Amino acid sequence: MKARDPRRRIAFFLSLAGICVSAAGGVPEAAPGAAAPPAGCDQRPVGSIPVRATAAPAGHEFAQRIRDLSGIARDAFIRSELLAGNIPQFLRHLVPVSITRTEAAQRVELTVCVLPDYLAVGSDHDFVFVPMGLEAALEVAGRFGFGLPTPELVDAIYRESTVRLAPLPLPPGEQMRSTAYFVYHNDLIAQQRSALGAAVGELTAGHKKDLVLSSRLWLMPGRVAIYGWHREFDEPIQPLSLVHGARYADYSHGVRLVSNAVYVNGVRRTMQSVLADSSLAHLLTDEGPWPQLTERLAALSARLRELPAAQ
Repeated sequence: MKARDPRRRIAFFLSLAGICVSAAGGVPEAAPGAAAPPAGCDQRPVGSIPVRATAAPAGHEFAQRIRDLSGIARDAFIRSELLAGNIPQFLRHLVPVSITRTEAAQRVELTVCVLPDYLAVGSDHDFVFVPMGLEAALEVAGRFGFGLPTPELVDAIYRESTVRLAPLPLPPGEQMRSTAYFVYHNDLIAQQRSALGAAVGELTAGHKKDLVLSSRLWLMPGRVAIYGWHREFDEPIQPLSLVHGARYADYSHGVRLVSNAVYVNGVRRTMQSVLADSSLAHLLTDEGPWPQLTERLAALSARLRELPAAQ
């Protein structure tokens, strides 16, 4: 059977959104092989992610199923696939990211363990990164026992990434939120990665804005906090912003999961205890200590569930 031309697949999705593009700029047929998991992180937390079913749809097949959906309706399907384990194998290991400071002649090293890339639906060879509203992102993270990064952690991930992809902004407009647009952006990233010869599974950054945690979310529970899309180490296109409603998601957004287990000078701690510690919280946020993070996130999630469907 003749293999399906991925350029036609892109053109198909774009036509659904009324976007015209030349089919000459195709994408690779399959992603490169996954890198081996690194040492340095307890890998047991990823065991909470269910095994991917043999019959689970591949990334582009799933995207076709939700091509006419947006907002909370699309989030519901994405959440269902992720919670069922329809996640590539290369996203099933944790990578250590270190943040080091020397204060009062004492060196403090904080090691945080993160997924190597953003959440995606599908297999290693056919996956699609999936943007989500904050409610869905927090539910998926919480069900797996993970959290979301802070802006400072996003910076650290970019600094330590072995694969840094340049941001690929697309023309703005209502189509930014369409499934066709995020599939097209996904395939441009695949082409970019292939041109660099970079394997999936390596710590990768620069290609998406992150959904992040910020204390401003407690004050503005109907908003989503986004940050990132780095061009250089200290040059994110997107500074911390809460301009969008909590259910907003567009092609440029990504959700990266962060383990609750962190290490301070090699000693295991929880993310919550570090963020509540006035002597350590500044390693992860410039907003001061965050006491009772678990309770605050639970309250935030509850308020997000109460938002009207049209928010």
